[in-house]
Amino acid sequence: MTPPRIRPITQADHDQWRALWRGYLTYYETELPDSVFDDTFARLLSGDPHGPFGMVADADGTLLGLVHYLFHAHTWHPAGICYLQDLFTTPEARGRGVARALIHAVYDRADAAGVPRVYWTTQDFNATARRLYDQVGTLTPFIKYTRPL
Repeated sequence: MTPPRIRPITQADHDQWRALWRGYLTYYETELPDSVFDDTFARLLSGDPHGPFGMVADADGTLLGLVHYLFHAHTWHPAGICYLQDLFTTPEARGRGVARALIHAVYDRADAAGVPRVYWTTQDFNATARRLYDQVGTLTPFIKYTRPL
């Protein structure tokens, strides 16, 4: 496998990005309407400083993974904070450093923006990803709650 190049998402990535994001959502047993796919892709390309932003791992025109992230204000950290929202790689790319490269690309973007704090969440059952996360991040004791809908 050619080592992937990590780069921002472009309009030409639409179909492959859509397939990757669908794979991510399927893993988390989530379905979204096409309108959300269209809206999210447009927002990833918008250049809005409030994001979201996206990058892909590209190996000779084949996308092997994606990451979505955004910056937001934080009461404890005046510079703000970066939320790594979605991370996904193709099954054939797993264990080859693609997810690690995508995480480090977000770290680099956060540093360049003067926002060194980056966080993300994952399901407790996501043991494979958590082995990587334990190497590139620090597990916190926080428990997440959400508003019931």
